[in-house]
Amino acid sequence: MGTLVGHVAPGFGFLLIGLWHLLNHTKFQALNPNTYTSLPWFPSPKLKHLELILIMLGSTISIAMELFIGPERHQPFDPDGTIPSNHLHNFEHASISLTFFIYAFFAMLFDRVQAKSKDTMTQLLGALAFGQQLLLFHLHSSDHMGVEGQYHWLLQIVIFISLSTTLLSMAFPNSFSVSFVRSASIAFQGVWFIVMGYALWTPEFIAKGCFMNLEEGHRVVRCHDDESLHRAKSLVNIQFSWFTACFAVFLMVFYLIINRKYSESQEYVSLENSSVEEDDQDLEAQKKLQEMASFVHMGKGLMRSIDLER
Repeated sequence: MGTLVGHVAPGFGFLLIGLWHLLNHTKFQALNPNTYTSLPWFPSPKLKHLELILIMLGSTISIAMELFIGPERHQPFDPDGTIPSNHLHNFEHASISLTFFIYAFFAMLFDRVQAKSKDTMTQLLGALAFGQQLLLFHLHSSDHMGVEGQYHWLLQIVIFISLSTTLLSMAFPNSFSVSFVRSASIAFQGVWFIVMGYALWTPEFIAKGCFMNLEEGHRVVRCHDDESLHRAKSLVNIQFSWFTACFAVFLMVFYLIINRKYSESQEYVSLENSSVEEDDQDLEAQKKLQEMASFVHMGKGLMRSIDLER
């Protein structure tokens, strides 16, 4: 992180995973409203563990970028083996990526060995990853409470929702609302990461009275005076509010479309099943009528034979 690409790339990852979960949770709830159960991850049609593989791949790339590709010497240590001050945030970001890698790795392992409590344990690791993310962003932001710090502070609210709903998913696995909010918060993390990337590292988007300053090898947004800083923070708050409102509208429209699509397909299947059952019942009734007719015919033939004997 610390650059436009460093925020936009993981942002697209969070957004993709969040939308994938929203789609599957809404679909499963529409198809099985009475037996819905939350899942920590979802298999893809062609490659079952594609979601987990992408998380591990993205986490590995993030760690490599933070510790080996990004630094000028392609390693984050000083010549004496210590960590320099300007690379501390690289280790913080890499630690977050590491916990998400651990989550995805063990989620795949639990599924392969068919562990009895695999979903609960996977959710626990997910909560650990979000908890680590929340802690490091909170401590990370305390050193720069400027414009970037305001973006990070608002991001912590979204991460806290992801953490809380992940923990609630273990206690209420049949709650669609908990799963929906969790998926939405993951997707919105992605949205806010992308917004941060463009807002903080694109000169045209920097608030009036503020500028980009090179500090310890990284560009940071600073403001000329307190009034400019206060205005810039207020704009960040307004921006967050507008994106929240727009995202809420998107979620409701998304839910209505997916729910209607799969509810109608479920109703069609139910109608097909009921028509098949009705056809079966008609066939059984016809068979019974035929059996009764043949029985009556046999009775009449027996009566005729008796009359002839007389």
